[in-house]
Order: sequence, then C-alpha cells, then structure tokens
Amino acid sequence: MLSNIIDWSGRNRFLVLLATLFIVMAGIFAVLRTPIDALPDLSDVQVIVYTEVPGQAPQVVEDQVTYPLTTAMLSVPKSKVVRGFSFFGASFVYIIFDDGTDIYWARSRVLEYLNFASGRMPKGVTPQIGPDATGVGWVYQYALIGKDKTLAELRSVQDWFLRYQLTKAQGVAEVASVGGFVQTYQVTVDPGKLRSYGIPLMKVAQVIRDSNRDVGGRAVEMAETEYMVRGKGYLRGRADIEMLVVKSDKGTPVLVRDIGRVELVPDERRGVAELNGEGEVVGGIVMARYGQNALEVISNVKAKIEELRSGLPAGVTVQTVYDRSDLIYRAIDNLKRTLLEESVIVALVCFVFLLHLRSALVAILMLPVGVLMAFIAMRLLGMNSNLMSLGGIAIAIGAMIDAAIVMIENAHKHLEKLGSDSNSGQDVGGQGAASFELDSDPNFAARAKAILDACKEVGPALFFSLLIITVSFLPVFTLEAQEGRLFSPLAYTKTFAMAGAAMLSVTLVPVLMLLFIRGKIMPEAKNPVNRFLIWGYRPIIAGVMRWKKSTIAIALLALLVSLYPASQLGSEFMPTLNEGTLLYMPASLPGMSITKAAELMQTQDKIIKSFPEVESVFGKAGRANTATDPAPTEMFETVINLKPESEWRAGLTMDGLVAELDKALQFPGVANAWTMPIKARTDMLSTGIRTPIGIKVFGKDLAEMEKLAKQIESVVKAVPGTTSAFAERITGGFYLNIEPDREQLARYGLSVGEVLDVIGTALGGEMVTTTVEGRERYSVTVRYPRELRSDPQQIAGEVLVPTMDGAMIPLGQLAKVVVAKGAPGIRTENALLSAYIYVDIRDRDIGGYVADAKKAVAAQVKFPPGYYIAWSGQFEYMERAIEKMKIVIPFTLLSIFLLLYLNFRRVTETLIVMLSVPFALVGGVWLMWLLHYNLSVAVAVGFIALAGVAAETGVVMLIYLDHAWEAVKVNCRAAGRAPTAADLYAAVMEGAVERVRPKMMTVVAIMAGLLPILWGTGTGSEVMSRIAAPMVGGMVSSTVLTLAVIPAIYALVKQCRLNRGLEA
Repeated sequence: MLSNIIDWSGRNRFLVLLATLFIVMAGIFAVLRTPIDALPDLSDVQVIVYTEVPGQAPQVVEDQVTYPLTTAMLSVPKSKVVRGFSFFGASFVYIIFDDGTDIYWARSRVLEYLNFASGRMPKGVTPQIGPDATGVGWVYQYALIGKDKTLAELRSVQDWFLRYQLTKAQGVAEVASVGGFVQTYQVTVDPGKLRSYGIPLMKVAQVIRDSNRDVGGRAVEMAETEYMVRGKGYLRGRADIEMLVVKSDKGTPVLVRDIGRVELVPDERRGVAELNGEGEVVGGIVMARYGQNALEVISNVKAKIEELRSGLPAGVTVQTVYDRSDLIYRAIDNLKRTLLEESVIVALVCFVFLLHLRSALVAILMLPVGVLMAFIAMRLLGMNSNLMSLGGIAIAIGAMIDAAIVMIENAHKHLEKLGSDSNSGQDVGGQGAASFELDSDPNFAARAKAILDACKEVGPALFFSLLIITVSFLPVFTLEAQEGRLFSPLAYTKTFAMAGAAMLSVTLVPVLMLLFIRGKIMPEAKNPVNRFLIWGYRPIIAGVMRWKKSTIAIALLALLVSLYPASQLGSEFMPTLNEGTLLYMPASLPGMSITKAAELMQTQDKIIKSFPEVESVFGKAGRANTATDPAPTEMFETVINLKPESEWRAGLTMDGLVAELDKALQFPGVANAWTMPIKARTDMLSTGIRTPIGIKVFGKDLAEMEKLAKQIESVVKAVPGTTSAFAERITGGFYLNIEPDREQLARYGLSVGEVLDVIGTALGGEMVTTTVEGRERYSVTVRYPRELRSDPQQIAGEVLVPTMDGAMIPLGQLAKVVVAKGAPGIRTENALLSAYIYVDIRDRDIGGYVADAKKAVAAQVKFPPGYYIAWSGQFEYMERAIEKMKIVIPFTLLSIFLLLYLNFRRVTETLIVMLSVPFALVGGVWLMWLLHYNLSVAVAVGFIALAGVAAETGVVMLIYLDHAWEAVKVNCRAAGRAPTAADLYAAVMEGAVERVRPKMMTVVAIMAGLLPILWGTGTGSEVMSRIAAPMVGGMVSSTVLTLAVIPAIYALVKQCRLNRGLEA
C-alpha cells in the first residue's frame, strides 16, 4: 500500500504540492493564533468554598463552619481530596477533583451540596464559592504607590476604583486586594456613660442598624407629572452617626455623641504588603480565569491599567511587582532560538553528507511542513504554545528528517547506477528547470523511475520506523496528575510531528526528490565524507566478522558495567524550572501580631533588596482578600524579581544566590523555604505542601499531633541534606477564654446568649451596618475603648452586661476570663485533623533523602493508636510516577516489538532490532552520570523517546543488511549455486560498510538536532536538557551497537540458518 502511495504521489505532483501549500497556509494561521504560555497549567481542578466568620476563633470556625462543610463535600462526585482550613475569622474548604473534570460541572455539583450544608451554618454565616481561577492563576501583581496618600486612602482607591475596573478585563476571574487599611466607622462607647444613662450596648447597635436605610413610597401624581417617592435615611458619614438618638429621657434626647465618639479607623486586617523594604504598600493580585491564555489576560490588564491611569488621584502610580509574561516571552524565545539552531544544524548535516545542495533542500523544505502540521493539530485540540509543547517538536526535529535523508541517499545510489548503466556521465537529471511536463522526456522518465524505485525500496520500512518512534512515545500519555499535565503536551506535539513526518515521507518527499534531485551528483565513491566513513568503518567490521562472539560478549559486558553508574543515580520528581523569579516563603511561630509581621517582613525585604542581582522585592504576610489565599499571618510570601543573569556577579548561579540569601536571612524562630511562584502555588494546591518534601501527621487530638510533629522535626533535621525542617505549631496560638458561669447567670436571670452578644460587640466590634457613600461602602462597628479591652482585668471589670431590670453587671461577676493556648489555625484533610512538617533539602536527591528520613523516623518515633503519617510534596508525585512507569515501560517495549514484527514478519529480525533498546540505555545512563543528573520523570520521558529512536536506527541497518543478502542470494541463484558463508560475509560487508553513509546520516541528524537542547541554558533548559541527555548518550551507544553488534548477530543468525539449509 505504501509503495502505491509513493507511486500516486509521483504521478500527481501538482496535487501533492497544492495540498502542501494548503497545509503551510493553515499551519502559519495556527502558529499566529495559538495561545502562548510558559508552562502547561499544572494545577488540579479545584473549587473553593469560602466563608467569612468575622471575629471568630479558629476552633469556633472549625466546629461551626469548616467541619460541617468538609463532611458534606466528601461525597461530591469525582472529588479527590477535600481540604479544610479554619483561621481567625475565615473558613476555606478546597475540593480537588479528578483529572479531566470540567470545572463548571464541578462548581455546579459543589453548589448542589452547598445548598444542603448551608442549613447547618450559624445565623448570618453564608458560605460562597471562590473564583473560577486556576491554582496558578496569580498571573500579575501590582502595588499602588502614593507618597502623599495614606494607606487607608490608597486602599480605598484600590477597592472602589481599580479593583472592579480591572476585574472587567477579558479573562480576569478576580482581582484581590492586599495590604493597607480598610476604613471603617467605629463608635467607641464609654461604658460609664452607658451605665449612667441606663443604655444597654445592644441598644446602641440596634439604633444604628435601624437608622441606615432608604425606602421607596411608590409614586405620586402632581400636575400631570409622576414623582417617585423615596425616604432618604442612609448614613453618609461621621456627622450622621453622631446625631442618632439612642434614647429620649423626659423630652431630652441622648445622642450617640453623648455616650461615645465616632471615628474613621482602620479595620482589623489579616494581611500586609511591603515593597523593597521601604515600607507598607497597597497591592493587587490579578487572577486569570480557568482555561484562559495567561499572556492575553496580562496584556488586557496592562491595557486597562493604562486606560485608568488618568483617573487615579494625583501622585498615585501603579507599579508592577510580578508579571508572568516576562517568563512566557523568555521561555518561548529560548525555544524558538533552539528550534532555529536545530534546523540549521540538521540542514548542514544533510548538505555535508550529500554534498549536493538541491538534495539537501528536500529534507530542509520537508522539515517546516512537518512542524506546521504539528501546529495545526495543536490548534485543533485547543493546546497552547508552551515550553513543553514546543519542546516536543524540538526533540523530534532530528528524527523527522530521517526518512527523507535515507530516501535521498538511496536515490543518489540508484541514479549513480542508472548513470553508469547508460554511460551518460553524471548529469543524469539534465539541467532543465523543474517542470510538470517532463514526463515525455525519456531522460526524465528514467530518472523518475529510478527515484521512485529508490523511495519504494526503503520507504515502507522507514515509514514503519517513524511510526515506531511515534508509538513508542504514546505511553507518556498514560502519566497522570501533575506529571501527566506537564508532559502530555510534549507527547502530543512529538507524536504529531513524527506522524506528520511519516506521512510526508511517502507523499511530499518523493515529489520534492523528483523536482530537486538533478544536475551533477557526486558519486558515492568520490564523496570525501563517505570515503572517510568507509575507511574508518571497514577495519572495524572486518574485526567484528572475525570475532563475532567476542564482540557480542564485549557488548554484554558493557551492559553489565553500566549497572554501576545506574546505581549511583539519584532520583527526583522534576528538575526545578528556573522561572527567573524567586519566592521566599519563611514560616514563623504562630501568634505573631500583624504589626510584628510587617516589621519583620520589612527587615527581610531590605536585606534581599541589598543584593545587586535583585530588581524588586514584594512581600506579603498573611492573606490577601481572596478565597485562593488561605495563608495565616505568620506565613510570608515574598516575590523576588531578579535582574537578567548577564548583570549578575561573575560565576554566580541561581543555587548560589539562594544560598547567599538564605545565609543573610537567618532570624530566630523563622524557618526559610525557597521556591518559585508557579511551582509553589501548584505544589500547595496539589498536596498542600510548599516545600519539596512534606510530612503530614493525621490524628484526632491537636496537642498529641503537635508533640509527634516536633519529634519528627528533630529527627528529620539530623538527616544529611536537610537545610530546614519546620513542624507547624498547631497549638501555639494564644487565647483569652471567657467562660460564662451558669450559676451566676441564673442568679441574675441572664442567658449565655446575652453575655456572648455583649462579648461579640464590646470586644469584637461586631459590624452593625454599612454606610453608602456614592460608589464606596464602609462598615460601622460599636466597640469599647481600647484601654478597657487590652487586658483580662480590664475586660472583667469594665465590660458591662445589662440585666432584665436595667442593672449593669461587670463581666467578671458572670464569667471567668483566663489566658490559654490553643490552635492558631486548624487544617483538615478529608475531615481528618492534620499537621504539616515542611522539609527543604539541598545537594541531595529526593528519593535517596526520603529513604533515609523514613528509616530515621521509623526507628526513633513511636506512634500512638489512631495517629499516622504520610510523606507528601514532590515525593508524592515521584512515587506515583514510578508506579505508573512500571506499567508504561514494558508496554512501550511491547508496542515497539509488535510494530517491528509487522514490518519484518520474522521474529529473528525483530529480536535483533529489539536488542538495540537495552544497549541504547548504556550511553544514556553513562551521560546522565557524567552530567550529575538525577533520575526524574523528564529523564524517563527521554528514555522512552530513546527506545523508539534506537529501534529506528536498528531498522535502517537491518534494511541494508537484508537488501545486500537478498541481492547476493539472487546472484547465487542466477549462477546456479547455493549461497555460502563467504557470500554471507560479502553481503554483510556490502550492507554494513558500503551503506555506512545513510546510517551515520540518520544518527548524526538526530544527535545534532538534540545537542542545542542539551547545551541550552535559557528558560526551560532544566527540563529539556534532562529529556535530551539520555537520548544523546543513548544514540552514541546505540550507534556503536548498530554498526558493530547488529552485523555480528545478523551474521551468526544467518550462518546458523545457512548450515540448516534454510537460506537459499
């Protein structure tokens, strides 16, 4: 069938070229329209349920809100993990779904279950669904700077002007505010005056609440005109609140200003932002909607900011503090440069080996068409151009032209033979221009027949070999979760590129050969490259044929020796991708005040900014005003934007810079952790762990869990390679417990609820209403003065609870006020209490480290019943990937075997080619060892790709050995004699030595195509070089095997068959 396709293409050259033109046009359209990103979106499908419970302690939030919600969400279809976070005043429930779940289907199902759970919430508490942003949706962050503006004024600009306008930019899911002060009206009442006027605190709150509303009175008709009636009662500022009447005594009104003062004060805050160590700022975080093109979203936001700039108050500017588009452009530019370098190198290889420019043009022109076919497929599947999808094309480039160069070389051989047969010199093709009307020219007809015969001779087998490379990569599609999302774009594009190359090899390549292979073609015997290769290879193959068994034994010995470097290789999930931006995430002990957090962060940022490599530093302590940020106050996230590496100090690497920064930032009680923005958010979403390794302790009692976590922390710190180990202090928060005395309450005729209402308002400043001031909204709270709620004694003596008969009883007579320790935040996973231990390592591979740490923990820590640990972080992914590879790799080898058998239809030949796979591993392992690379998913992908390429080189060798042996057998039959061992020896010499050029061309083209990836140093090179290394090393050992061992095995097998009389 493939021969018929080659014939049809040769006859219908115009149609084939026209189809190619359409493909090129569609490909260019696809390239221009394909969205661009740095990495595929690695985040899981997540839905967040966010609930605000103002002023409530974590334990209250856990008991009343988070636990009922998490238990309700456990049964949501396709949910994988349900994580609960209970913090001061807020509850977060993260529902992580299985891969492939549609996010909007997931959101609708969560809403269903939320309707059921909402009925169990306390009065006034309403859970809401978070934005439909991805886990890595924080694509852009900015800071508002105004030298003559207060933080409160800047926050108002952010909240009521910038935020809503930027949210309307195309592709934005949410814009979150962080830092500054949210303004609120606080009515600070004097308890002494309340007592003298006999006004209960709750009465003040009720009056303010009732005095803040507008009403409509339908409409009245006057003089044939309709007038709409409205009663205007909105509070419009401090003066309105001060003039409210709380009580009237014998015609004398008691106003709010008579019993307290009204102030515009900063509201309680759970997050601060800081820039460059110069002081606090107001920040904004832009989140991209799920499935949106990050680059487009950032571009839309920047355009919107430019549009709004004129509307900002005088002196206020917007400064970018994190912009993912820089990383995207760097990554794509680096890959474009690599693709161009590869194409140029491959073109040079073609020209050097063939020494015929027109022939080299066949392969050079076919290459971009194959790449454009991959882009068309990407566009149809809705994939974007990113590091991995373009990387798939990059690692395929060398192998894509294999078929073309072998077919061209074979055509040269046939044309040389045709020229010598017709004694017409070397100008076998004539010098005329390429024309579609040359079929009548007998010279052209003979040349066309020779070219098509050459294509048909090797085309089908080469088509199969390209198919083997394609199919060998299919198991990568079976990877799941984060590794699957990372590598499936690469697998898709490599598969598309190779499938495109296979199609073009039997359609476009024969047509281009008919058009371009003309003029003087240097005979193979005169080609200096070919003469050099034969000169070097002939003595090797002669030695191999003399010592066939010894050659095979040496090869087996090389295989055994390779076990040493293989055993020395470390393991990791993925090499860290250099995003060009660092994320410093120190964790400190709980209970830290927001003021202290701001002070510490400013000191850290000032130190970081002093490094000459640092462009800017944007720190965030606590959480931003969004459901996507469940961070406690003691957790800092500092984005460090770095200058281009060309401006760094000489010899300084990213690891070296991190080590220097880490050394400079040693603070007591602070555990440092270094990562990068995209990686951190992906890891935290997938496993909840922000460091490479995490240990999760599960149990039922927080105090016991903390004790275990501290023991594990001290054990892990002693394991070599640990840079920091930090167990969350889950009971390290400080509480002021007010426990009502029920006997005393009964004596005064009070209920627990009445006492708790006073506590919530007098101390907590419960929000009673919201003012409407144009487009802005500010809350109003009623509270006691700070001096009366600053210590337990004052609270017990000065906070008053009204009784039914109007008497005011001090809180201390009705309740015990005690200081205690408790949970600063409560974390659950699938409704089980959990505590995390964060472990950061350096100069060690993850796999080896975890093995040592597991042994140490098992030996030194005893777990009581009902408590256990799970190892998480990158290690969790790695374990999953290893389990998958145990199934995937045998399946790959079986697929290759099946395709080889379909091609050769003989088990012996199939097995000979399959031998090239283990020998290819030899070079891959040694090069990995020399480069000090660890085994990772990227390396496994490289080895999977190598298996297909190694099999292909074996197929090319076997094609020529078979052709030579068949030709010898035909000659023997013509001479009327049986072939002998001497004939077999001559056939192997002919098939191996005389055809060394096409074999070396395929190998050199593949290796030359991979070298720019291996040597690359730009963005993304950390991952791509790990894929290329086993392929380059493997191609070296595979070539040695192909050129030496396969001929020896082939000769032994055929000699055995000769002796049995099976070869005739």
